[in-house]
Amino acid sequence: MVDHLNVSYLYKKRGVFYFSKRVPCDVRSYYKSDRIVICLRTKSNASAVRASKSLYQRLDDYWTSIRLTKTQVPAEHMLVNKPLVNSNSNAPLLSKALSTYVRLKGEGKNKIFVRTSNRRIKYVIELLGDLRIDAYSSKDASKFRDYLLDRGLLISSIKRIFSSIRSIINLSISEEGISCINAFSKTYMPDKENVEIRKPIPTKDIKHIQSLCREYDDDLRWVIALLSDSGMRLGEGVGLLKSDINLNCEIPHINLIAHPWRRLKTKGSKRYIPLIGESLWASKRILEHNKDSFFAFPRYTSLQECNTNSASAALNKWLKEKLSDEYVIHGFRHSFRDRLRAVECPSDIIDQLGGWSFKSIGQGYGKGYTLGLLAKWLEKVKL
Repeated sequence: MVDHLNVSYLYKKRGVFYFSKRVPCDVRSYYKSDRIVICLRTKSNASAVRASKSLYQRLDDYWTSIRLTKTQVPAEHMLVNKPLVNSNSNAPLLSKALSTYVRLKGEGKNKIFVRTSNRRIKYVIELLGDLRIDAYSSKDASKFRDYLLDRGLLISSIKRIFSSIRSIINLSISEEGISCINAFSKTYMPDKENVEIRKPIPTKDIKHIQSLCREYDDDLRWVIALLSDSGMRLGEGVGLLKSDINLNCEIPHINLIAHPWRRLKTKGSKRYIPLIGESLWASKRILEHNKDSFFAFPRYTSLQECNTNSASAALNKWLKEKLSDEYVIHGFRHSFRDRLRAVECPSDIIDQLGGWSFKSIGQGYGKGYTLGLLAKWLEKVKL
């Protein structure tokens, strides 16, 4: 039986006094439990009160010392040199936090994930140094943001970099049981930026490029032709297996699914795409060649990765030579949506064909539109 007394932090159990105190939230990470309970080994009320007061004072002094180690030096901005990093910190260096992140989060990810994570942390270390993760300040984070802006990066790119850095630090805070604030968690980002809008490619230019693709008739031109009438993203097309292309059926189509070397961007990206016009021609040429590979484009795809960046550089260079500096390979995807709009195709069918994210919850219900109905709308945009 437990008898609760009026004296703070004390209670009696089977005649013996116990000290009980909840651990404050800001030092909770230093303890295995959120409450401290200590047997005082006395049945004397006076002795228990004295021991309780002594224990409380010692705990309060200890918690104050913890809080002081996490507090910035008063008037730090007036010091000639920055104060030394707390030598008692058990937080890992940023480079160690990166290693932990790659080890735990990199399972099943491709080399791009690892390379991107390393590159973003390298930016921080080059500017601010390889410090313990609790040694960076919000001022450091702001300095890093300005450094990226001065390099000409778009705000959208900077936000992605900060998001990655936050994730790396947060994982170490969680794994190591560290009580500290992530300095990169609340850095202000400008709302607006001058974004270069990718222009859709006009119909007449699409026809011109498609005719050139037939003249050149090689794997690079098959990529362009395939994308021009299917609306696929470059990575989706380049990362295909030959077995994803189905021509011996009533409605020729691509079964677009994720592969270990190429993930899909959204849940809706997994889809069936009817083949029409030049995308059908390109698919036939793909299956007629590269007999020694099961990849649609072995030049850019292996079991380890899908090198979309190399494909993008080569294709964009050729497009700029044949059309204009205004257009890139992704412009075919913009044009694909415009072509469907022009024939008054319903927006949810457009989203399913292009693998765009659904605009409403209702669009995710059911199995979606049939291959036959999708093909019907694509026939209307054939050039």
